[in-house]
Amino acid sequence: MRKPSAIAGSAVFFLLAPCIVAGLAPWLITRWQGLTASIALIVPGAILIAGGIAMLLHAFTRFALEGSGTPAPVAPTETLVVGGIYRHVRNPMYVSVFAIILAQVLLFGSAALLLYGVLVAAACVAFVLFYEEPTLARRYGESYETYRRSVPGWLPRLTPWRG
Repeated sequence: MRKPSAIAGSAVFFLLAPCIVAGLAPWLITRWQGLTASIALIVPGAILIAGGIAMLLHAFTRFALEGSGTPAPVAPTETLVVGGIYRHVRNPMYVSVFAIILAQVLLFGSAALLLYGVLVAAACVAFVLFYEEPTLARRYGESYETYRRSVPGWLPRLTPWRG
């Protein structure tokens, strides 16, 4: 896949996946009503949202520029993406989405949104375990297995992997 196509495909997938899962769906649940007045919740919520968005944009950019592909299963990368944030955690897109949803739970105090977040997390973990990891292992072989053994899936390493 050529880089312009990878960039366009990644942008479309960005709008169709994380923007819906971490933006539209939480809005439909909460209508962003009932914002907490507690600075103790607003500050961490804002940090989680800003960090989550920044990490998502970084991860999507890596897929297009480093991997010459998209995060969408229909247009995968040509090479295994292991640079940038991927040196710290294997699933930064999912971690980012979880952070954004958690931030909204903090900001709006919504039990329904918390349940939604738990269901999203369970679905993502299942997708990674039963589809993504086996697919990546078949596609990239030993290089993926080395990466998988070295970089945690969900809780980022503090020091970057230098594989």
